[in-house]
Amino acid sequence: MRRDVRVLLVGDEGVGKSTIITSFLKRSFVENIPRVIPEVTIPDCLDGVTATVVDSSPRPADRPHLDSELRKAHVIVIVYSIDQPGSFDRLAAWWLPYIRGQGVNVPVILCGNKIDKRDGEVTAADLQLEVLPIMSEFKEVEACVECSARLLLNVTEVIFFALKAVCYPLAPLYDSREHTLKPKCVDALRRIFKLCDVNKDGVLDPAELNEFQRKCFSSPLQLQEIDGLTRLIADHDASMVSENGINEAGILYFHTRFIQQGRVDTIWIVLTSFGYGEDLELREEILGPRFDVSYDCSVELSPSGYQFLTEIFEIFDKDQDGALSESELEALFSTSPGNPWAGTGFPDTTVTTGGKVTLQGWLSQWSLTTLLDHRTTLSYLCYLGYSSYPSSLDRPTTTALHLTRSRKADRKAGKVTRNVFNVYVLGAAGAGKTSLLRAFVGKGFEEEWSSTEGKGRAVVNGVERGGGEKYLVLQEFGSKYESETLRSSKKLDLADVIVYVFDSSDTNSFSYISNLRQQYKLNHIPCIFVATKSDLDLAQQRHEVQPDVYAKRLGLQVPISVSVREGE
Repeated sequence: MRRDVRVLLVGDEGVGKSTIITSFLKRSFVENIPRVIPEVTIPDCLDGVTATVVDSSPRPADRPHLDSELRKAHVIVIVYSIDQPGSFDRLAAWWLPYIRGQGVNVPVILCGNKIDKRDGEVTAADLQLEVLPIMSEFKEVEACVECSARLLLNVTEVIFFALKAVCYPLAPLYDSREHTLKPKCVDALRRIFKLCDVNKDGVLDPAELNEFQRKCFSSPLQLQEIDGLTRLIADHDASMVSENGINEAGILYFHTRFIQQGRVDTIWIVLTSFGYGEDLELREEILGPRFDVSYDCSVELSPSGYQFLTEIFEIFDKDQDGALSESELEALFSTSPGNPWAGTGFPDTTVTTGGKVTLQGWLSQWSLTTLLDHRTTLSYLCYLGYSSYPSSLDRPTTTALHLTRSRKADRKAGKVTRNVFNVYVLGAAGAGKTSLLRAFVGKGFEEEWSSTEGKGRAVVNGVERGGGEKYLVLQEFGSKYESETLRSSKKLDLADVIVYVFDSSDTNSFSYISNLRQQYKLNHIPCIFVATKSDLDLAQQRHEVQPDVYAKRLGLQVPISVSVREGE
């Protein structure tokens, strides 16, 4: 929201522009005033906003100054006089086209001055009918207000309407021609509804409405206020309410009603409370708050992060079978841009049962994401409503993450403090790395072989260790990216363990590993050796020493023999 707003008053000669400004400043009517009032700056005029109010002259000789002020204005008030019908006609005939012709694209407020000189009464509906053709043709016109500078009637409202048009713009929210909320506004309000519907029953009950009110306006609703709101919505459409609360359509209706009553600021308070900016997108500082990661440290989920992810898993597990189906995952991610793991092979990257993601698989996948790309985790904690959830209410998303001690410090202390470990799986093409990764997350053996392309793939699973859950993230790389990773000391430092995989039935497979270790000097990283395809005939490796001897010389256990095909 802007903290300073420049308000320009324009209009025909004698309509009362200068008088409106003077009456607003003096809080009294002044008879004899200059033809044009010097600009005046008013601090803290509305919600901490500084207003600069600028007068103008319509005379041809003053046109260059008018044009200059039009280009500097944040909002324009076109004043016409009730007792000068021609000044109203010139709104659409001259003033609005002229402003457009200067390339100015800012909100416009129409102001009918001197209502004290009107004969008879004019209702709000009559005024709306009168200005509707203008507002339909000129979308920049956001409101029309009538006032009397002599009687100090609605003078303050004129300036406040102008400020609100800038600080709380109507155009992004509402289609004045169709009298409906705009699609992006509807999407934002629907997401807010889903986040506030904590128990996911499709309505906001009194407790959820109260929490919504507290978050946005820092005060609870009284029971009679909730009853009044429910009755108002039910009178419009009974299907929008039930005995349990107000549904999504009802929430959209009363926000539309707020706008139609001129309370656009209320909608913006709601939107900004949930992190939205003027473009109705979540603000960058909300999606990606600062979270510094020191060299050689890694990022994990904190206990509150795991708690939140566990709770939303359980809420969206509608059939309570302990796993999330594709439709349940779609519902869970409905407040976000979509599944963050699309294109990664998910859910084959984690633990599933019958194609559904188990709780262990769900937490494992988030452990992987947080380790490899904690910024994605931060943004999705925002999308999924971490700060709106009872267990983490009003807490920043960064509290869901934990920065570990450096790997170097762990090795020096001889004690590992981390719960998520990054494991690089290296070996020659065809050695069985992909099959090993699939087996690690309980996926079956695939007979047809295909090489690993691009940056490779990663899988994750949890293991019990020392009475607690530890997560192992296994990564393999495409041939091009493998050498790129090993040449980078920064990327190598991210590895906790290297698993060297060789095909025990291929005479040339182990030499690839040996050459890799020599070429990239990998001795400082803890490692193990795995001999795959033990169901096939054992081949003598074309290497100066056999794998068992090689491992023993390094002080390591002999290679672990596995057969993914046989499940051994």
